[in-house]
Amino acid sequence: MNKTIIIASLLLGTAATTALAQQEPLPQQQQSAALEATWSLRRCIDYAIEHNISIKQTANAAEQSAVEVNTARWARLPNLNASGGQNWNWGRTQTAVKNEDTGDYSTVYVNTSSHGTNLSLGTSIPLFTGLQLPNQYALAKLNLKAALADLQKAKDDMAIQIAQAYLQALYKLEANQVAEGQTELSRQQLARIEALFNLGKASKSEVADARSRLAQDEMSQVEAHNSYSLALLDLSQLIELESPEGFQLERPEVELTLQPLTPPAEVVQTAFAQKAAIQAAKYRLESSRYAIRVAQSAYYPQLSFNGSLGTSYYSTINRTFSQQMNDNFNKYVGFNLSVPIFNRFSTRNRVRTARLQQQNYALQLENTKKSLYKEIQQAWYSATAAEVKYTSCTEALKASTESFRLMTQKYESGKANAVEYNEAKQNLLRAQGDELSAKYNYLFCTKILDFYKGIPIE
Repeated sequence: MNKTIIIASLLLGTAATTALAQQEPLPQQQQSAALEATWSLRRCIDYAIEHNISIKQTANAAEQSAVEVNTARWARLPNLNASGGQNWNWGRTQTAVKNEDTGDYSTVYVNTSSHGTNLSLGTSIPLFTGLQLPNQYALAKLNLKAALADLQKAKDDMAIQIAQAYLQALYKLEANQVAEGQTELSRQQLARIEALFNLGKASKSEVADARSRLAQDEMSQVEAHNSYSLALLDLSQLIELESPEGFQLERPEVELTLQPLTPPAEVVQTAFAQKAAIQAAKYRLESSRYAIRVAQSAYYPQLSFNGSLGTSYYSTINRTFSQQMNDNFNKYVGFNLSVPIFNRFSTRNRVRTARLQQQNYALQLENTKKSLYKEIQQAWYSATAAEVKYTSCTEALKASTESFRLMTQKYESGKANAVEYNEAKQNLLRAQGDELSAKYNYLFCTKILDFYKGIPIE
């Protein structure tokens, strides 16, 4: 009986081990799966650009501009229109009466009902339009370039927003880990105090203080975890994820090496030559010249070539439908010249409006340059201040770490009390938080400067 129980237990244990091995992947497999599930900054940016509604609307506007270019391109082609009509008449109408003696037809008016059919095919070719068509084509092409630049600007703005939210989430993640480390340190300290209390070398008040510090650190850890969760939620909503469930960030190895910052004047030169906002404003200012020419084209005569084919049938004529269609078949070709003389000053006012629009586009370009220059200056000064702050916070963290190490030794040897130890611990926690904040602020500021220099945000 005992042998049977032992054999059954071994078999059950083997089966359970096999099942666990099949269900749980190996550590290396787990790591690969996790890497596939994590989101890098580049992946977040690409996903947001693909799914953001505002960017989709801007892309649709660019596509509409492409359609307008296609329309302007083929405006010189002849058109071709077919038409047909059927009419019914009652009352006095014209009709043809055949003379039986001579066989000729004469026209008379009688009271009768009649109906008729008309068919025609016509075309028109613009020959001279006051240079309106080529200017409209050039205007449409520049509008398309401006729309594409607007689309690129929308993507760039989205990339900056996501980079800021992504770095903020990474900062909250590291802050959460710092809080976990502080909680673990307080937990170890409580265990040490309780052990000393059991040996009669610590008082109840010291144990109570240690428990109070652990409770405070656990509360701080919960707050840090909640802050990280909210940062992940903000980022997931920004990139248009349906749900933040399972959303994990890739943690790149961040080793800050302080590099000399590019002076604002050099950054401005690069930005003015490359940034989409400047290019869009330039394209619109250039297109305004063609808009003026399009408005001025109404001052010139318009010449077109016209042609048509047509035939008709009348029920009051005593001939068959096919005979009338053949006999009444007519052809027409001709030129049409339209000379503007007076149109109630509408052309003059359209030209004035186009010139005012050109002035607005020039002011818009100047304002865009000034705004970009201010943004670059602010980014440069922010990066400079962030560099100084990060350097000082790094030194402060080193000092606080060493101070806490010495205070821990004193506290464990009985040369310092719990108040002094807790104060050193709080100073270390504050220094860690300041160093993290300064690090990610410096990273964001330098990425913004790189963005203005034409370096993609990765």
